[in-house]
Amino acid sequence: MAQEQAQPSGPDLTQGVDPGDFKDGKLVGHVGDQEILLVREGEGIFAIDAHCSHYHGPLADGIVVDGTVRCPWHHACFDLRTGEATCAPAFNALDVWQVEQRDGRIFVREKRARPAVRIAKPDHPGKIVIVGGGAAGFAAAEMLRRQDYAGSIVMLSSDDAPPVDRPNLSKDYLAGSAPEDWLPLRPDDFYQQAGIDLRLRTTVTAIDPSARQLSINGDVIGYDRLLLATGAEPVRLPIPGANLSHVHTLRSLADCRAIIDGAKSANRAVVIGASFIGLEVAASLRARGIEVHVVAPESRPMERILGAEMGDFVRSLHEEHGVIFHLENTVTAIGEKKVTISSGETLEADFVVFGVGVKPRLELAEKAGLKIDRGVLVNQYLETSAPGIFAAGDIARWPDPRFGENIRVEHWVVAQRQGQVAARNMLGHREKYDAVPFFWSQHYDVPINYVGHALKWDQIEVEGSVADRDCLLRYKHLGRVLAVSSIYRDVDHLKAEVAMERAVAA
Repeated sequence: MAQEQAQPSGPDLTQGVDPGDFKDGKLVGHVGDQEILLVREGEGIFAIDAHCSHYHGPLADGIVVDGTVRCPWHHACFDLRTGEATCAPAFNALDVWQVEQRDGRIFVREKRARPAVRIAKPDHPGKIVIVGGGAAGFAAAEMLRRQDYAGSIVMLSSDDAPPVDRPNLSKDYLAGSAPEDWLPLRPDDFYQQAGIDLRLRTTVTAIDPSARQLSINGDVIGYDRLLLATGAEPVRLPIPGANLSHVHTLRSLADCRAIIDGAKSANRAVVIGASFIGLEVAASLRARGIEVHVVAPESRPMERILGAEMGDFVRSLHEEHGVIFHLENTVTAIGEKKVTISSGETLEADFVVFGVGVKPRLELAEKAGLKIDRGVLVNQYLETSAPGIFAAGDIARWPDPRFGENIRVEHWVVAQRQGQVAARNMLGHREKYDAVPFFWSQHYDVPINYVGHALKWDQIEVEGSVADRDCLLRYKHLGRVLAVSSIYRDVDHLKAEVAMERAVAA
């Protein structure tokens, strides 16, 4: 999240710099207290805020691609000319500055005025309804207003709270190192000011595609375009005791608050599942000084996604921090103060957290007669089988040009980017969704980034050292790179993403 900015570094750009001072086409300096990144691309020189508006990542450590700069941390993208955040997970634009070249030196002057929004709108739907208050739903609503859409936006969310930064729920906020006021994606008054009718604690019970209506809480609401962004819900295994009050899942802010509340008086916890979310929860609870046991059926954590070597590293990293694993085991029963596992062992537990994955919320789409195949089937423009109804996020299964098949991906950034594309297409644009899937995971001080989508591979090519926390892994099938994971190889990871994008464009 945004953090207190240190004293600006580098030269005073109002006094001018020499072109020879650039390194790899970039130079960090300042104007007053504002740290600024100078970028040379081709014949042009651009000045833009030096830090990403998402989590304050240093853009100087990123890469420049086709008139944009990409953040090294979570792959947000900004237009060098306008400062616009062109690609999630960033939404806030950056300031750009006037650049002058004189007497062989480069000077940065005043801020440039942000250009007025001029978006061609081939279609003018009067009313757009969004079902879902998560990543895709928020990104779509925000993009509609950014595209200068002046019609009605109704956002229906079953959550208790406005859209929040969900990745933080299992990371810094749960660990106690981030305050709650960092979580909202926008301040509460944003929705009213933007003319977004956000209705919380609202359940949609049915959709009538032919009448372009949906039913909510006994009422009926019409739409011209509809976005389904119902997301996914955590899996709670059918184990005796799974519904006890001290057994939690983690998806919403309310879920996270409940776990934090339980942790205040707890000494021991059991996490069921060695998934990304399960292990992030384990790391966060260890940061709170709680003894954590992880029970999972696999022989090594996350091998299915990251491979054996990275899986062993993740296990050893957590063990270094005191996590106790019970692998090749399942939980057979949960009691008030204990958990029984398939080996016959009994583990003491003041509370339990399920981290065994999620399932897409498809019931609404199924009842409406939309085409379903392990997700809501959409075309390359994210439109479902019913005209005027789009789907994005965890429920959407789309035709990915890299793999020649329909895929569904449960990643935060994927949902956000799909919401943005769906918003533009609901306005009549015909923009193909072809972004490369990306996610990040944080385990203590070690970030793991992953780009691409590899359900299977026949080779993992390791560059660097996994054990030394300096590596790039390429997951290949028949010689073709399907995905890349990395630890502290941010630039190489960004380059891998660009290579995948260009492979499709070609």
